[in-house]
Amino acid sequence: MIVADMKTTLLALMAILCFSFVASAASVDGKWTADVPGRNGNQTNTFTLKASGDKVEGTITTQRGDTPITEGKLAGDTVTFVTVQSRGGNDTKSTYTGKIKGDSIDFSVDRGRGDPITFTAKKAM
Repeated sequence: MIVADMKTTLLALMAILCFSFVASAASVDGKWTADVPGRNGNQTNTFTLKASGDKVEGTITTQRGDTPITEGKLAGDTVTFVTVQSRGGNDTKSTYTGKIKGDSIDFSVDRGRGDPITFTAKKAM
């Protein structure tokens, strides 16, 4: 009887842990907007992201148009991706790392020069 109760308790605990893990999986899907600091002040960017398993695809829309993301990955509540923009024959690679917190993502972007820029994107409604 005690062994059966222990098995039932163990199975219930495992089910709760599995449910908690699935429930805590962060969703990056959708549109996110952010005011991103730059040389000429803040610029509004829209991030359109879609996860498929641990892979993330999408675009960033700025005043200059759409830029596709590459190397997109989702690991728990962390999203990472890269953009490459060409200006005047020069490519600029930006590496984004974001921590998903419900309806916001705290981003850091490293453009390979100077300190990374930090900003928060909010889920667009």
